[in-house]
Amino acid sequence: MKARRQSVILDVVREQHVRSQEQLRRRIRGAGFDVTQATLSRDIRELGLVKGGPEGAYQAPPRAETNGHTPTSVFQRALASQLRRIDRVQQLVLLRTGLGHAQSLCALLDGAGLPDVVGTLAGEDTILIITPDTRRARGLVKRLEEMSNT
Repeated sequence: MKARRQSVILDVVREQHVRSQEQLRRRIRGAGFDVTQATLSRDIRELGLVKGGPEGAYQAPPRAETNGHTPTSVFQRALASQLRRIDRVQQLVLLRTGLGHAQSLCALLDGAGLPDVVGTLAGEDTILIITPDTRRARGLVKRLEEMSNT
């Protein structure tokens, strides 16, 4: 829930000029997340959002690097340590992780921006990845297997 909420917050501040926490709270409420001001403040701090630019709006940290590492390399390291199993059913790819690791790994997967990933959904130990078709799902499985064996 937290990872999804924070992903929505990042999407909102990247797509819209949000100048206050109240504006941000209203926008994410429209996406189904009704949060308190304290929770929103904590999310803003954890996400590293800062106010700036000519509009004085919240700005997200750049996507390209995280602590000197690309999002793909951070995802690859997490995948290697947390992935337990990969299954594919037609255009759906299912990742099994250790208990409690699926949501954080899914957030890293979303941030890595892998091609052919249409959408993701995470539980406690399972990530569902939706791809456009069976062929691309097979290619994604192969790529994930290669990434997890490093």
